[in-house]
Amino acid sequence: MRVFGTAELLDCYARGVFPMAEARDDPRIYLLDPDERGILPLNGLHIPRRLKRTVKQAPFQVKIDTAFDTVVRLCAEPGPGREETWINDGILALYNELHRDGFAHSVECWDGEQLAGGLYGVSLGGAFFGESMFSARTDASKIALVHLVARLNTGGYSLLDTQFTTEHLENLGVETISRDAYHDRLEGALGTTADFYAMGMDLGAQDVLARALGLKD
Repeated sequence: MRVFGTAELLDCYARGVFPMAEARDDPRIYLLDPDERGILPLNGLHIPRRLKRTVKQAPFQVKIDTAFDTVVRLCAEPGPGREETWINDGILALYNELHRDGFAHSVECWDGEQLAGGLYGVSLGGAFFGESMFSARTDASKIALVHLVARLNTGGYSLLDTQFTTEHLENLGVETISRDAYHDRLEGALGTTADFYAMGMDLGAQDVLARALGLKD
């Protein structure tokens, strides 16, 4: 099934459905509503000790929404253990439109003028739908995720949807829930208002960690 525009795409998210392509060069877009869903409880992020030390060292400058198109394109590239990706040209165009409309965001880790890693997703009500992430430097995507969770906690979000569950994500606290449980949580999140920009950009690493762990309002 094909998604025809951003309004239809937002309606899909509101119904608990998300788009994927079979491969980077496959022009078709399918809509998925899997039996099980991955979510990261916003008070349940697990930050291993080594990663916590790295976050405190702040090896990257973390920015928001300055290179959205580049983040999505880098997420679409094959990587180690990922020879095929699901982001085709149609999906790239749709999410760039969502970004221009204020519904899609990127979290970026910069090493000087080089983009070291990042992630992107869709914000709707009090729900954030994480789409994909990439790393060109060690731990860059994990640091981006820590900053994302801190931002969502600060902004009043109640749902972080990771779509699927992997061993990598489980190590960070992602849980698998049923479709019915997911739809219940989604309905509650969509009934609230959240602010992706509430955290600002001036917090130190220690404060970001506290917010990511749900220890500070």
